[in-house]
Amino acid sequence: MIKEFMEFLKQYGVIGLAIAVIIGGKLNALISATVDGILMPIVTFFIPGGEWRTAVLDIGPFHFLLGPFFGAVVDFLIVAWIVFYFAKKILKEEKVAKR
Repeated sequence: MIKEFMEFLKQYGVIGLAIAVIIGGKLNALISATVDGILMPIVTFFIPGGEWRTAVLDIGPFHFLLGPFFGAVVDFLIVAWIVFYFAKKILKEEKVAKR
């Protein structure tokens, strides 16, 4: 039973997927820290008040949390670009290796 389970893990790449999830989570934390600590202090120099992650927009009874939304967008775009870049490099190497 254990042998079959190990074969299942290898056949379907479950271990690789688990590693990717762990690395992806840590990459997201690294990107968030980079955006918060390096990129956004430069941007907040041009924003009145400077607290971009807590920026809100109040329209009547509605309270829109723009800061967290835009922070998540910036984080996502950077992570998506890094994943795209590495995937493109890896897939390019796989095509070259198959020839």
